[in-house]
Amino acid sequence: MACMSRVVQRGSMFAARMRKQEWTCSFAGLSVRYHSTKTAPHARGMEYQDAICTLNTLQTNASALEQVRRERGLPQLQLQAMRGFLERTGLTVEELDHLNIIHVTGTKGKGSTCAFTEYILRSYGFRTGFYSSPHLVQVRERIRINGQPIGKELFTKYFWQVYGRLDETKDAHGGTMPAYFRFLTILAFHVFLQEKVDLAVIEVGIGGAYDCTNIIRRPWVCGISSLGIDHTQILGDTIEKIAWQKGGIFKPGVPAFTVKQQENAMTVLKDRAKEMKCPLWVCPELEEYRTDLGGPLRLGLAGLHQHSNASLALQLSHTWLQKRCLSAEKSCSSTDAENTAGVLQAASFKLSPIMVKGLADTEWPGRNQTLRHGAVTYFLDGAHTMRSMQACVQWFRETAAQHERKARGTVARVLLFNATGERDSSAMLKLLVPCHFDFAVFCPNITEAVASSNADQQNFNVSVENMLTRCLDNEGSWRLHHRKGNNNNDPQLLIRDTLPLVPENKADTLVFPCILSALQWITQGRDSVLADASKRVLTVKPSVTAKAAPLSAAAEIHVLITGSLHLVGGALRHLDPAASK
Repeated sequence: MACMSRVVQRGSMFAARMRKQEWTCSFAGLSVRYHSTKTAPHARGMEYQDAICTLNTLQTNASALEQVRRERGLPQLQLQAMRGFLERTGLTVEELDHLNIIHVTGTKGKGSTCAFTEYILRSYGFRTGFYSSPHLVQVRERIRINGQPIGKELFTKYFWQVYGRLDETKDAHGGTMPAYFRFLTILAFHVFLQEKVDLAVIEVGIGGAYDCTNIIRRPWVCGISSLGIDHTQILGDTIEKIAWQKGGIFKPGVPAFTVKQQENAMTVLKDRAKEMKCPLWVCPELEEYRTDLGGPLRLGLAGLHQHSNASLALQLSHTWLQKRCLSAEKSCSSTDAENTAGVLQAASFKLSPIMVKGLADTEWPGRNQTLRHGAVTYFLDGAHTMRSMQACVQWFRETAAQHERKARGTVARVLLFNATGERDSSAMLKLLVPCHFDFAVFCPNITEAVASSNADQQNFNVSVENMLTRCLDNEGSWRLHHRKGNNNNDPQLLIRDTLPLVPENKADTLVFPCILSALQWITQGRDSVLADASKRVLTVKPSVTAKAAPLSAAAEIHVLITGSLHLVGGALRHLDPAASK
């Protein structure tokens, strides 16, 4: 994985350090040697890949790890440290007030809400900034101007401006440098100020109260999408604790909106709003908005769960437009609300044609996304919590059924899954069992098991060994879910001589060492994009090749890729080559 050690001896020199690790394993009959190269910072003025390699050092540098340890018990130190880093780059929190920010948090749907909101306001002619995470293919996706990731030249230019200022001041601050996400947040603020955006839509990273985006003092409006259980080690293990964290983005006098939440979560949000002296409204159902259309609103993002995200986006954009003193083509009424049993209920309003079109045209890759490549159709959704997986299953079953009705022959269903971190992958896999997959395939979030020039998708926080062990655990969980209620103990051996797999009449399972090898086996040469001569085809043992006979014989192959946004991003790098340019 190529972070090239091209060090230029000029100006303020950054020392070059290289650490190379090798690890060999065998999965699905593949013998693979992994290479992981970590490259230290390069001198300013280098190319895009040099900037990305330098950025990657902030994932694991000693000072960043020390920050995490020090702040874990005192989370309030996170914002204090973030303000310090911001000031070292020459920015102040007061300057962020000029970005006219829309600040959005939540467990599920906050990215989609931001995407709807940004598109609507851009459609009104405003120059928009949009900061989101994680990225799917390239880190530039996190920082967008007018809906497009900033260009490589622009990213490189601003990266070295910010990195240089931090590097020059680190000795006076105990050698500290911001960790990966903090750096990108500062970079986003810098880019948006330099590019003079009219507004910035800022998606919270994790939580809210102590998230580094929460140095924002005066957003124009705040939003909270659907809440659920996730990141429990950081946010707490109950919905009440998580709601308290999310409500931390409320600011005095700043209007805030939330979708309907569980009763306990809503109670906490109301208490937080009262504590912060923040007016809080609950969004109406999407069907309550009035339009000149004869039928229901059409959304550019698929799935019923997007309805609440769209309603939240409408309230956020509507409120922002009002503060901007626009009538939004005279379609926006004043911000009024109905107070029902102590709950502020936001009023619906008649949508302008711009809002209607904005909702219909919004795109947000990797979320309920369908890609058709000839005989192979990919269904991609980065669901990684229980609630988001439930929504994913509902969307997949409905959408795949529609495609199958149009198929001219048999359809083979394949699941490609991975989950990371503390998430309960076994519980998520259980939700996927009713989808009746013919094969379940597992792989780590490694795009290719060979050297690659794509540093954007390198993650140095998890070892290859841990990633592959997690895949085997996921594969074992899937077999257990299928084995329940079945007394046939005659296993098939697909991967290794020592690994018993599921009975003949259940979904076959395989573990592959990388995303590309998994996709190549699933598609059996029937996707011309994956069959590109530039992509190395890894050879699998004959018994595994034989297992693919149903895939070769099927009229169509339907592949659900889910469990991790990083998995989806790695798949898109191969399935949508334009995303890597």
